Amino acid sequence: MTKFYKVDAFTAEKFKGNPAAVVILQQAADETWMQHVAAEMNLSETAFVVATNSYFDLRWFTPRAEVDLCGHATLASAHVLFETAVLAHNEVARFQSKSGLLMVRKRDNLLEMDFPSESGREIPPVPILARALGCNPIQWAQNRMDVLVQVNNLDTLVSLNPDYNELAQIPVRGIIVTSQSNDGNYDFFSRFFAPRYGVNEDPVTGSAHCFLGPYWAAKLQKESLVGYQASQRGGIVRVKVKDQRVILGGHAVTVMRGELL
Repeated sequence: MTKFYKVDAFTAEKFKGNPAAVVILQQAADETWMQHVAAEMNLSETAFVVATNSYFDLRWFTPRAEVDLCGHATLASAHVLFETAVLAHNEVARFQSKSGLLMVRKRDNLLEMDFPSESGREIPPVPILARALGCNPIQWAQNRMDVLVQVNNLDTLVSLNPDYNELAQIPVRGIIVTSQSNDGNYDFFSRFFAPRYGVNEDPVTGSAHCFLGPYWAAKLQKESLVGYQASQRGGIVRVKVKDQRVILGGHAVTVMRGELL
């Protein structure tokens, strides 16, 4: 019997944040089967977790392809392991992934993920991307996975209505759009688009904050930040930048349990 869970990540409230499916496997599964399951789930990411002697193997699939790093589905996976008592609350969830070792700790009701920093470099403007987004970014950067563009304010950010077909032609995993916050509760806002991988807009993207964290830490001269991803569902990500790592904090809540036949 293969159990699965649907978890809303980066939120303490059901039907907010970013939903992920978590599939608990008894042994490693065939890639084609995992891709079919992810397409069937039709969520931005489905995580597949296999226990080993000292850690858990973790892989993530969108409905269209496997990805190297996913924050919200890692948060969801750790949440399931703690909630089902596979791990005690004082233990550390250790995941071996395509992005190396990822660790998640439970601090009261908050889960903290230890992820690699994915800082980028400044790049010149990309006209096709500006046209597809329908805005004029004020700064451009890129890391190994994504392009990040900064816009002048939250109004510009939330009013974006991208051309997803054109965005899908950009040869990157996704496009992060961000603005500085003028709200005392947050340091920055963001949205994330990945139509090339079958996800037009991701509600809350943990891995994007591996880029957003060092980007805004350098600009604001702060090590601890709070970001709000301004999608329709919305979600809060707490970020601490430490050397070549970022600590991403968030809540999660289970909304569904079942089994794959």
